[in-house]
Amino acid sequence: MTLAADASMLNPVHLFLEADIIVKTVMIGLAVASLWSWAVIIDKAVRFSSLNRQANTFEDAVGSGRPLEEVAAQAGPNPVHPLPRMLVIALTDWREARTRGPLTENQANLLMSRIDRALDSLIAREGQRVENGLGVLSVVATSSPFIGLFGTVWGIMNAFGAIASSGNTNLTTVAPAIAEALFATAIGLGAAIPAYIAYNKFSIDAGKFTGRLESFADDLQAAVARRLGGPSAAAPQPTREL
Repeated sequence: MTLAADASMLNPVHLFLEADIIVKTVMIGLAVASLWSWAVIIDKAVRFSSLNRQANTFEDAVGSGRPLEEVAAQAGPNPVHPLPRMLVIALTDWREARTRGPLTENQANLLMSRIDRALDSLIAREGQRVENGLGVLSVVATSSPFIGLFGTVWGIMNAFGAIASSGNTNLTTVAPAIAEALFATAIGLGAAIPAYIAYNKFSIDAGKFTGRLESFADDLQAAVARRLGGPSAAAPQPTREL
């Protein structure tokens, strides 16, 4: 086998074109899965960067000592980001309750419960939203190596078939089929490794963002409880002054 033939055999395009139809199908499927996972990875990276950047800006505004009503007015009546939306929800319920006059203890407790349920519902929806797409990464990360392994096993079976049909155990007889088989494994690992790393990273990022929302919800409940004249039993201690 010449040096030029060696180089040709290791060319990815050549390996794909010379592969069996089953191995070709495996390679195409893995390539599509890899592209799909990279689309999710890029989308998630951009989204988390934007969410955290906006959250930092909003928390700086809240921590600057400005009145909460002013911060909420600046955010608008229907903010897109969940943190200002939580503030708008809490202040809206607070204003609606106060327009009816002074609150009794029972009414104050009902107000706190209503705000708590509204914030919990929003956090649950946002938690699901930031986790969208992670299932794709999980599937690609866990299944791609096994699909690639199937292509490898099939290619090796073809190599043994070539040996049996030719009666020749020379490396030149079986090397192309073995190279094709190993190439399928390489594509499977190439799809799985980035998906696995990204899945773990974005799962952690999603958990941190959800925790950030929960912490802000606790602070909002504590702020409303202070406005009601004292801490509510259902309101956790704030982590920062609102």
